Amino acid sequence: MLTLYFTPGSSSLAAHIALHEVGATFDARPISLQKGEQRNPEFLALNPLGKVPLLLIDGRPLTEVAGILWYLARRFPAAGLLPAGDPEAEAQVVSWMSFVASTLHPARGAAMEQALAAFGVAETRLGERDWAVGAYSIADIHLFRLFWRFTGSRHPAPGTFPRLEAHAARVMARPAVRRTFEAEAAAGYELPG
Repeated sequence: MLTLYFTPGSSSLAAHIALHEVGATFDARPISLQKGEQRNPEFLALNPLGKVPLLLIDGRPLTEVAGILWYLARRFPAAGLLPAGDPEAEAQVVSWMSFVASTLHPARGAAMEQALAAFGVAETRLGERDWAVGAYSIADIHLFRLFWRFTGSRHPAPGTFPRLEAHAARVMARPAVRRTFEAEAAAGYELPG
């Protein structure tokens, strides 16, 4: 049994998307940060850091976006979210996920010049490819989540990152992504346009 603890629109969006992409049956439990539900003793017993996402796997906690995405891609290989049989392509996925977590995530809250520079690196790194490693993968889900949040909160001028903007549009067009946004809207998050 899988249970996702999530906060609509937060970092847990990536795990939520991946669950829909793999077609997993799961229980979704929204956590209100505004109400301080992440500090409830019941939640802290599962995740002492009081953060989302939290994925319970038969009652065992798994935290951190990259770890959850990796687990789902490996557990549900038929979904094709991880390159199969190609160690270099798998390593590229890990590289992208590390870059997103260590560079793009903190850049969202940095000075605008630093944020633009970090996302400029992502723009260059993506290049002319439709997807981060050739085929849609967990790296794309992770990249999308951060770029979507960055553009929604920091509002860089349209056209600043044409490759990332096109990538985000491709991800947003996926049925599993739309289902996720609909589920998060139903839990209290306003669906983007």
